Amino acid sequence: MINLILSLLFSMTTVTLPGWTTNMNAARKTAKKENKYILLNFSGSDWCIPCMKLEQDIFNSADFIKYADNNLILVNADFPRKSKSQLSKEQQKLNDAVADKYNPQGSFPLTLLLDADGNKMKVWDGYYKDGPQKFIAEINDIIKKK
Repeated sequence: MINLILSLLFSMTTVTLPGWTTNMNAARKTAKKENKYILLNFSGSDWCIPCMKLEQDIFNSADFIKYADNNLILVNADFPRKSKSQLSKEQQKLNDAVADKYNPQGSFPLTLLLDADGNKMKVWDGYYKDGPQKFIAEINDIIKKK
């Protein structure tokens, strides 16, 4: 019974998080125009439990949403495995190109802070366990140094 409930819960995970885009090229243009940084997240929305937990604990927190709205352009490169969650061929091609550049080792979850030109400023490999406030503070520390 618990397996059924968990399966149903995880199958309801959305591929595109609210407030997130799935197009890195568009994100770079917007970041330049709005003078913001890009937070790129690689996820496996329907199979990667640490990815789901990162979404729930960090990205869906009120503090992060408020901070991101003012400071970041959010990009989600999702790599679902279940047939019902498969991306369009066009989206898969976009995600593959972003992964070739920023995640060739295929780590999940993997989160990167990028400048508007797409240069890496910080990489978080795996689940971030220190909470949204510390995550935001780390981003702020990096941005202030730039």
